Amino acid sequence: MNLPEYIRGMLEYKESLGYSKKTYECYLKDFQRYFLEADHDVFMEDTVLPWCQKRNTETSEGFRRRITPLRELSKYLYAMGYAGYIVPTDIFPSIHRETPYIFTDRELIRLFAESDREPYCKASPCRHLIIPVIYRLLYFCGLRPNEGRELKRSDFCYEDRTLLIRKNKSHRERLIPVADDVAEMCRDYMNKSREVYPDTEYMFPAPTGKPYQRRWLADTFRRLWNASNLEKCHVKVRVYLLRHRYATAVFAKWLDEGADINARLPYLSAYMGHAGFEDTAYYIHLLPERLLSSTRIDWERLNAMIPEVEDEG
Repeated sequence: MNLPEYIRGMLEYKESLGYSKKTYECYLKDFQRYFLEADHDVFMEDTVLPWCQKRNTETSEGFRRRITPLRELSKYLYAMGYAGYIVPTDIFPSIHRETPYIFTDRELIRLFAESDREPYCKASPCRHLIIPVIYRLLYFCGLRPNEGRELKRSDFCYEDRTLLIRKNKSHRERLIPVADDVAEMCRDYMNKSREVYPDTEYMFPAPTGKPYQRRWLADTFRRLWNASNLEKCHVKVRVYLLRHRYATAVFAKWLDEGADINARLPYLSAYMGHAGFEDTAYYIHLLPERLLSSTRIDWERLNAMIPEVEDEG
């Protein structure tokens, strides 16, 4: 079997769907090296599974990242008729998720009010404009932190009320609608920031003209939280919690409206850029207790979709 040729074909196919081949390439090269050095010529359980053993240097997540591209290759080979074996999912380790903290409405109001008090900084003359907007945008659009940081000015269209989210965790672009008040907020901010940095292409530029670094976004968020947290709630907060809060808020709104959660799930999944519906359905477990008892949630169907997870520690 011509494994190198089949791997190239699979990578080309993935790129045609909008994925980055870098997601798969290094792991598949390692598998190819093993496969050829062992002088295998048939892709089957006995020739594949020895490479699928967890290594002493790997974490469970690292092991999962290495095996996932091979499973995608096996599905491609099976579909093309090149092999009759698909790497099973039962060799994947269980994911242990820590239940994220969900901000209350009051906490968000205080957090955003604190961001509005950011003073002007001569060394970073756009910072006081950026901070009140970027965290609101992350929350109201349910963005991943890097998706907000790396936005370009051209990604925002006021006339269409849309944001273009470039290749992200799932390596696919998406065009999302934004609410009118969010669009107004972005337009007002863009007009002001252009006066400070007229030449940069980025929506939230650091003094270098490039996007702020991840560490800055995280440190600034914790500073805002500490300043606004009057009850001194001892929670380890991170920017990603805004995305968690967004998803649970959408589900709560739909339940209050009496909507069919299962029917709407694909729309939220696409909006948030999830690779699969199960990633979106996970957030339903984070809803308040009063909503979890709703008869409008088909738990049998949802639990079949969501992989079993356990809290860490």
